[in-house]
Amino acid sequence: MHLIGADLTAIAPGRVEAALTLGQQHLQQRGFAHGGLIATMADLVAGFAAVTLVPDDFGVVTSDLKISYLNPGVGQHIKAIGWVLKSGRRLHFCEAEVWCDDVLIAKASATMAVIEPVGA
Repeated sequence: MHLIGADLTAIAPGRVEAALTLGQQHLQQRGFAHGGLIATMADLVAGFAAVTLVPDDFGVVTSDLKISYLNPGVGQHIKAIGWVLKSGRRLHFCEAEVWCDDVLIAKASATMAVIEPVGA
């Protein structure tokens, strides 16, 4: 998260938002936000949304991520919003949206696997 320059901007149970200011390092050859950056932002907010619903000594990892790119990422700022649709003992089903300025550029669906602490 810090490597790409993203910051969490809102955290609530089952819901997280993150943002970053687009720089040259985030763009692909045509000047759009890179698809890998967009997928990373979606994964980041979906994962952190899931983390908000597990005990402190537990964690989550992405077991599935499906992303649909809807519009090119042209603008100044990326905002990603992630939320948990259904939480379970072993899996959390999440969604995310990624926005560039005021345009929805991607929608994602993610499954997060709950990781129990060692020895639990």
